[in-house]
Amino acid sequence: MTAGARAPAARPLARRWLIAAGAAAVLGGGASLARYHLLAPAEEGLLLTPEEAYRRVRIDRLLLVDIRRPDEWQRTGLAVGAHPLDLRRPDFAEALAELAGGNRRRPVALICAAGVRSRREAEKLEEAGFTRVYDIPEGMEGSRAGPGWLARRLPIVPWSGG
Repeated sequence: MTAGARAPAARPLARRWLIAAGAAAVLGGGASLARYHLLAPAEEGLLLTPEEAYRRVRIDRLLLVDIRRPDEWQRTGLAVGAHPLDLRRPDFAEALAELAGGNRRRPVALICAAGVRSRREAEKLEEAGFTRVYDIPEGMEGSRAGPGWLARRLPIVPWSGG
């Protein structure tokens, strides 16, 4: 960048997002990071807290997909309302499109153990034509983003293996 040149516009927006995220953490659940994030630039991605994902699933506004492995589903169970879909399937995007009733604009949230796989896959699904893919960065077991679905004591169901 040359002397006197202005910084790219995305920088201040990202800084505002971080400030809002810090405020949400200090204030607790009242100021939802997910709600603010819907106003953030697209390159930041779409994030949901486990509570917000669960709320949207209950009112049928979100397709929740657990992309972990079957041994992980067996160990912890599944989030209530989640559809188990192993990320390792070679036809993963097509299977997800089928779960979404062929509607690649349907809101879909991905959850894994700690948010790493879900973040990566959300990016890939956007490239595959899905337009509203959310990541739950806390995952089932927690991450730097937060304690996760299980520690938040959100409802789970045992995986039946089928």
